Amino acid sequence: MKPNVLAVIPARLASTRLPGKALYPIDGKPLLEHLYKEVSRAGLIDRTIVASDSTEIIQAVERFGGQTLKTSKKHRTGSDRTAEAAQRLGGDIIINIQADHLGLKAREFDKVIQGMLSDKSIKYATFIKRIETESELYDPHRVKVIFDKDNNAIWFSRYPIPYLQGVSGNRVKEFNFYYHIGVYFYRKEALAAFHNYQRTSYEKAESLEQLRILENGGKMRVYKTKCRIWSIDSPKDLILHLHSGSKKQKIF
Repeated sequence: MKPNVLAVIPARLASTRLPGKALYPIDGKPLLEHLYKEVSRAGLIDRTIVASDSTEIIQAVERFGGQTLKTSKKHRTGSDRTAEAAQRLGGDIIINIQADHLGLKAREFDKVIQGMLSDKSIKYATFIKRIETESELYDPHRVKVIFDKDNNAIWFSRYPIPYLQGVSGNRVKEFNFYYHIGVYFYRKEALAAFHNYQRTSYEKAESLEQLRILENGGKMRVYKTKCRIWSIDSPKDLILHLHSGSKKQKIF
């Protein structure tokens, strides 16, 4: 029997960098609607919900026909909010899909789920993408990742890693740097373990919840994607999209 797969989009209005981001209109629809509908197209996902402590977000999602869950206001991370949803709704594989990155296609979610179905040793998984420009490399909103020969994450940092000693000029041409995309796949017991861990020192220092997993000895499998990702880190990112008529900026 196929495990039940629950996709959770944790959303809040009080985003640190861009308040109200989840409801910003993109091509006439809330950002959340675009994300929700693409995730819902994945054939291996059984249920998609938006989990939020915001009545405004809940109502907006219900207006476009999405499923919602009202959650506690106490959660510090999206994965902790996702853990509450999983406790209440169930699921054997649970996906936390943060709305910082748009552009992932439904087939990419199915690819990772299929990987987890084939390899029971995978408890945690996520997406990464190759860095293409110097500006991305030095942007702290682009979380860099290094990984081992088995495609398990070694470390995540807002700082460029690894450091290339003796290299000058365009570093992205000298080395294949990768950045992390904010989607987390958990087995049920792995998400429960994550939620029960105390926040760790490196997690707090970098403000990266995935470091809590690595600091507690967990392994996170990384999957490369070639999808064109649009990252939303500031009002400038939205303005660039909203005021551009070029196909290059078009994501949906």
